[in-house]
Amino acid sequence: MDLEELYDKVYRYCYMKLRHPQAAEDMTQEAFLRFLRVYEEREIRKRTAYLYTIARNLCTDFYRARQAVPLEQAEQIPSQDRDELHTVRIALEQAPEEERELIFLRYTNEMPVAEIAAILGISRFAVYRQERRALEHLRKQLNRRDFYG
Repeated sequence: MDLEELYDKVYRYCYMKLRHPQAAEDMTQEAFLRFLRVYEEREIRKRTAYLYTIARNLCTDFYRARQAVPLEQAEQIPSQDRDELHTVRIALEQAPEEERELIFLRYTNEMPVAEIAAILGISRFAVYRQERRALEHLRKQLNRRDFYG
């Protein structure tokens, strides 16, 4: 995988966790610095999973220390997709953190199940079960009549 592409994916992951562009940038840079320090000393078999694990831990530590991160969302989205995207975001925000994280890694960053399992510290089968449960939860949430109004 291209280092620049991986950097962008780790940044998006950190942004998804923190919802703050500068904090996500800082955590991404720190994750790469820590990864490269360890990588120089020893051979790492699952490099991508190890890097995401570092980023995940940094974001968790940052969030615990900060407790509140300002929400800045200044995205330019085509108008025809805005309502659908907003609806899905609302449903995702109501989902448990573990489900949001798994869905983000699997569908936004297009990570293989084995790497997600390594990042989350669970088996591949647990990833499949949690993914199925998360998608079912989202489907039910989006199909609720009272969800829209």
